[in-house]
Amino acid sequence: MRRAFLSLCILVLLSSPSFAGGPEIPQTPAGKVFAAWLTAFNSGDPAQYRAFDAAYPRKDAPPMEDRLAFQDEIGGFTLLRVEKSEPLSLVVLLQESFSDMVARLEMGVSADDPPRLLVATIEPVPRPADLAIPRMTEAGALAALSTRAEELAKRDRFSGAVLVARHGTILLQKAWGRANRETGAPNTLDTQFRLGSMNKMFTAIAILQLVEAGKIALDDPIGKYLTDYPNKDVAAKVTVRHLLTHTGGTGNIFGPDFAKNRLALRELSDYLKLYGSHGLDGEPGQRFQYSNYGFILLGALIEKVTGTSYYDYVRDKIFLPAGMTSTASLPEADSVPRRAVGYLRKDAKWVPNTDTLPWRGTSAGGGYSTVGDLLRFAQALESGKLISKALFTEATTPHQGDYGYGFIVRGEGALRSYGHSGGAPGINGDLRIFPRLGYVVISLGNLDPPAASRLAEFFTDRMPGS
Repeated sequence: MRRAFLSLCILVLLSSPSFAGGPEIPQTPAGKVFAAWLTAFNSGDPAQYRAFDAAYPRKDAPPMEDRLAFQDEIGGFTLLRVEKSEPLSLVVLLQESFSDMVARLEMGVSADDPPRLLVATIEPVPRPADLAIPRMTEAGALAALSTRAEELAKRDRFSGAVLVARHGTILLQKAWGRANRETGAPNTLDTQFRLGSMNKMFTAIAILQLVEAGKIALDDPIGKYLTDYPNKDVAAKVTVRHLLTHTGGTGNIFGPDFAKNRLALRELSDYLKLYGSHGLDGEPGQRFQYSNYGFILLGALIEKVTGTSYYDYVRDKIFLPAGMTSTASLPEADSVPRRAVGYLRKDAKWVPNTDTLPWRGTSAGGGYSTVGDLLRFAQALESGKLISKALFTEATTPHQGDYGYGFIVRGEGALRSYGHSGGAPGINGDLRIFPRLGYVVISLGNLDPPAASRLAEFFTDRMPGS
């Protein structure tokens, strides 16, 4: 939603009051138009939006519902810096209220009186080095994280659980919000949150276990194992390594076909029947293109090679050895008393995401876990209990962009981390493991992205760097 809206908002001016004692808005025609938006956008009030449009006419104003949805998602903006000011143009840096994300706005107005808004482009940009968020002491970063989570929970923008550990010692673990808004049941540290794509880490480890056992080779084409795969071109060209690194060109699963067949897709084989005749989106190995279907295929490989279901394999070979007794992918129709209800944002209200969920989680994502279980998973990875440390080092080395084998790799030096995030309507989570610093940061939630991820990012931007 967020990035799609930013693309849509080529002509939207985003704004908010500046920090107290912060940058002053120039008293130019462009600055005055911007100042009017500083108030209007952050108000979230359709009447103020309409008043601005009437005072400063413009062409191609985005739909009111899109403006309101965007403001509702980010909570408004604060002004960080005026980068360039001329009478009829302005360039500013803005920061989202609910996160540390920064955007650059470039605006131009006409010489009329009152001026017309001619153009306003906005795009996310890296935070400038001189505005970098300062590192804090461990105690300070933990206190800041707890305070931010409390603030977002009070504003109903976070519901979930957060855990931070270092060298095996838990430093912070706490839950906020409600697991079920109908019954009022609160989230707790034992609440099981859906993981979205975080499940890909389990699938990758399962494949690598089979590689170590000599049952699968990374550079074998998938057709060697899936001998009856419908599309022979895919079967012959796409390797196991391609699937692990999202370079197979195997495409996605979401769209009209998924929506139509959502509840009929009950086994991994059902996905292969629906999507198996599809061709490649590009030549395998040439470029990174995130592919949920690629991880469905990895799950099918696990089933073919082991002769057991994907779900039984990851339970027996990953979850139980790691002590993860609250992690699974039972169908949505099954009773899982501690599984949270997910809530998506619709018309500025939270509503259950029930009608968007698959029949059950798959090897591409969708299972559920707790913050405690994910800590145990991290510890099992670091100890070499699940796969050898040598192969795991290869898995957490970027192969395409920032992606290894089922793990996202971020940062450099002491701040290098690996893990994975997950997100879908009413689902969001993030696991970040810092092997040199010893930190494990876990944030899980039952609201739309980036409700949980923004808290993981908040702490990792402030935690000690040594």
